[in-house]
Amino acid sequence: MDWKVISGGMGVGVSTHSLANLVSKTGGLGTLSGVAADRWLARMLQHGDPDGRIRNALSNFPFRETAKRILDSFFVEGGVTNGFEHKTLPVFTFRTPKILIDLTVCANFVLVFLAKEAIAAPVNMNYLEKIQMPHVYSFTGAMLAGVDYITMGAGIPLQVPAILDNLSEGKAATYRISVDGKKETAPLTFDPAKHFGEELPKLKRPGFFPIISSNLLADLFINKASGSIEGFIVELPTAGGHNAAPRGKYPLNKKGEPIYGIKDEIAFNKIVQLNKPFWIGGSYASPEGIKMAQGLGARGIQAGSIFALSEESGIQKVYKDQIRKLAFNNQLEIKTDLIASPTGFPFKVVQLPGTVSRAEVYDSRPRICNHGYLTTPYERSDGGIGFRCASEKEDQYVRKGGKIEDSEGRRCLCNGLIAASEITNPGEPPILTLGDDTGFLKHLMKHEDDSYSAADAMRYLLSAPPGKHLNDYLNNAGNKTHTL
Repeated sequence: MDWKVISGGMGVGVSTHSLANLVSKTGGLGTLSGVAADRWLARMLQHGDPDGRIRNALSNFPFRETAKRILDSFFVEGGVTNGFEHKTLPVFTFRTPKILIDLTVCANFVLVFLAKEAIAAPVNMNYLEKIQMPHVYSFTGAMLAGVDYITMGAGIPLQVPAILDNLSEGKAATYRISVDGKKETAPLTFDPAKHFGEELPKLKRPGFFPIISSNLLADLFINKASGSIEGFIVELPTAGGHNAAPRGKYPLNKKGEPIYGIKDEIAFNKIVQLNKPFWIGGSYASPEGIKMAQGLGARGIQAGSIFALSEESGIQKVYKDQIRKLAFNNQLEIKTDLIASPTGFPFKVVQLPGTVSRAEVYDSRPRICNHGYLTTPYERSDGGIGFRCASEKEDQYVRKGGKIEDSEGRRCLCNGLIAASEITNPGEPPILTLGDDTGFLKHLMKHEDDSYSAADAMRYLLSAPPGKHLNDYLNNAGNKTHTL
């Protein structure tokens, strides 16, 4: 666990198997994004899998009949033509159809299998605690391919360690799903051996790194987690994607962003005392940043944006080119939006023409919830469990018991993030997320139209050239507390 760099698990299809493979190959811990992996696999197969690597990975899936059904259902020889509509997939519920379970298990298997090809180094998979319904299926697929580590944020996943223990022992695993309006959680149990009708191969138990935003959460995991954790990712509010909300009442700046204060300071010396390795994410993507993180007691850094803008990431090239050009010229605006995400967490949104960051694009988009990853289970009046999302049609949301004010300004992250990626989402405008710091581009690009590879990023991060571009973000690296 001596990596100085762990890549971020970004977006939908952004942290690709190629990116994770390269980061691990060059001395870091490469990370995959497990969010919407089922959509990724279905669409890649419909696009024809031109290099055959996905089909080769599926040929190594231990349950051959399942892999064959997935290929028969989704593979299109030669790929789909223009105007083709992707096959409609069901959404996750407490009665998830078998085809979606199989697709999810296979997708996570394929991603890890491809990321681990031709390397002996470990690979990490990242999930969001908020997206609870697929987890038992996702973990199973990733573990069948020998995933080495799992990271998870956007919530407090105390129950994950025991689930990983059970799966590694060949047992059924139960994820307890939070249900709005009910004190009790609802159990979702998956027995892989029963589901596939065969005994599972021996599964390695991956290490677990919860993503936290305070030393108080670190204490909570040490004392309350359902099993062992192997370390922490400590994310600051300058990191991309979802951020933890400031504690207590907080002021807003002129752009309407939350201002983090003294209550949000992280006592790194207290995390050090827990004797668990940790990495710091959020504006540390430089050789100096690594040294500063190590000065706070960390092993190194988690870096997302520097890899999200590399050639190997899954963001569509047209958007990467625009973002790199704007950021290189110090013209890129990134807003910490308090209401964009239906999760209720603040969410970093790149302000880019043609995306739902623009009011006119957001207003012109019909509200639709057809992927359902960020839906909230709730107790219906008849005692059953329904699903609602603050980004769906307002009348539907209110009919399901939601408050109209909670739906105002909400962006559909499922559709938007898929549209931003190479998975594509025809007819949907994208949404893009990035961390606050893009200062690394000046070290990796010679001009505004230049690009760089993930290998270039790793070479830069692991070198030690002079430079102090983090000084705008960091005050006293010798202190064991830090806030931005």
